Amino acid sequence: MWKTVLRRIMIMIPEVIILSLLVFLLAKAMPGDPFTGSINPKSDPAQLHHLMEMNGLYDPWYQQYWNWVVHLFHGNLGNSYQYQEPVTRLIGSRAVNTIWLALLTTVLTYCFALPMGMFAAKHEGKLPDNIVRIYTYVTYSIPFFVVLVIGIWIFGYVLGWFPTTGSVSATANPGLPTAGSHLYHILLPSILGALFGTVNVVQYLRSEVIDAKRSDYVRTARSKGVPEKDIYKHHIFRNSLLPIAAFAGYSITGLLNGSIFTETVFSYPGMGLLFINSINYRDYTVITALVLIYGILNLLGTLLSDIILSIVDPRIRIE
Repeated sequence: MWKTVLRRIMIMIPEVIILSLLVFLLAKAMPGDPFTGSINPKSDPAQLHHLMEMNGLYDPWYQQYWNWVVHLFHGNLGNSYQYQEPVTRLIGSRAVNTIWLALLTTVLTYCFALPMGMFAAKHEGKLPDNIVRIYTYVTYSIPFFVVLVIGIWIFGYVLGWFPTTGSVSATANPGLPTAGSHLYHILLPSILGALFGTVNVVQYLRSEVIDAKRSDYVRTARSKGVPEKDIYKHHIFRNSLLPIAAFAGYSITGLLNGSIFTETVFSYPGMGLLFINSINYRDYTVITALVLIYGILNLLGTLLSDIILSIVDPRIRIE
């Protein structure tokens, strides 16, 4: 198994190289530059020319790419033009917030989806099943940003249960109070993201459980007098988890990549909001670094899904 994992990682290397080249060229193809209007709208063109030349933005694209790759191998992603600090430090400080948000959203997604899918399939064709199916259809048809805006309006402004911006209260003391404040701030976006993310999991699990209920091994277990509770727990549920496990890696890395809407709507200081701001300010160093990270996460998601699937199903092994 580990030989295959290593081989997959080796295959990722040329893919990452091609990805980095495409990302770099697309970032350079964006109109505008990181300095015009960011210093002073009335700045002297000679000053802007000097800044562009000093940062190597007039060099040929291949020279700029080579310099970027050399710095990358030394752990240096350059400096942010907008924030005036190293990109590695800037992304590192934002990545912690995004990871906590993605982790809580993932946990809540499966805590909501697994019972709902099992409950709907167990009562196939009855009122509970119809309610869950209506919920999935309605949720699937509504754009995610609309769910976020409605959630902020109801739970943030009308009911006032949760904060609607930031990652921690300005009045929180260091230590445990800060952790509690951070959890309080990410609870609403995590719940909304989890409710939206349950749709695919619920539909997959419901279909798999319904198919498993009609399978031969379930009929055999019932004929032997195995209690219905044990049949669902040991036979139906475990086998129904296989397609969900296959997408687990994608869902985890997808949340790290797809937090842009959530972080933008909630003004949450994570990688998603940083990515939007870097595009607005033409902060090329941050754009290329973040897109490269997102691409690597997608590649790792494929590998992670295979590993999780091999752990859940003993019949499947990565050879």
